[in-house]
Amino acid sequence: MQYSDFRFLKFDRRVNGVLLVTINRPEKLNAANNILHRELAEIWLTVKNDPSVRVIVITGAGRAFCVGGDLNDELEKLGKINPVIEMGELALQIVYNMIHLDKPIISAINGPAAGAGLAVALTADISIIAEDARVTDAHVNIGVASGDHAVMLWPLYCGLPKSKLYLLTADLIDGREAERIGLVSLCKPLPELLDSALELADRIARKPQRAVQWTKRCLNHWVRQAAPVLDLSVAYEGLNFMEPDSREGLEAFLQKRSPNFPSTR
Repeated sequence: MQYSDFRFLKFDRRVNGVLLVTINRPEKLNAANNILHRELAEIWLTVKNDPSVRVIVITGAGRAFCVGGDLNDELEKLGKINPVIEMGELALQIVYNMIHLDKPIISAINGPAAGAGLAVALTADISIIAEDARVTDAHVNIGVASGDHAVMLWPLYCGLPKSKLYLLTADLIDGREAERIGLVSLCKPLPELLDSALELADRIARKPQRAVQWTKRCLNHWVRQAAPVLDLSVAYEGLNFMEPDSREGLEAFLQKRSPNFPSTR
């Protein structure tokens, strides 16, 4: 895809090869509909083939980073195998395209992040979060296994005990706690967030690029070893979309009520 092909991503070129990418669907808290979901996978291939880009900073427009998938779109996929498989393939592509991109990615997590948005935020090589921003992997709350990224990456970041605590409860984590447990790289006051990310990106962009890129490539072999975990989790999430718990979870969320999961009756 060319930059002009993206509908929900904005681009701002900075000096020294820094590209600022803004997820731009603020009226929906940057929720990823089918189009944006695909764009979050494709953008990393576009910048890979752009020799003018050295470092990417990604953030969200408005008061959110990206609250995950647009649940109205996901509700339509329940029980339909082909759309669910396609959704899973895109989830894999988002993570793998980021991991396989040698150019460094910095996320500036300015507000709520969940689902596919959180996958982008935390698969970034360096993640900087606003102090009061809150993140969650809430898959279990809608009746599906934690896919996207978390079961692969969180144990590497903050260990199994914290990963199990937050993935099995789907509790919210604010920026300060996320930094404390090692889930993110840095935590900053919101007014300093984007400038901090851009300053760091500029510092990295002025270093010898092949050395930077090959260091990232080597570090990400730790992640690549865990790739079967991601594939399995995405497959299980897809299977869960065939079950009644996921319909109840999605409908309850959209209706703003407590779910009554069939498996708990």
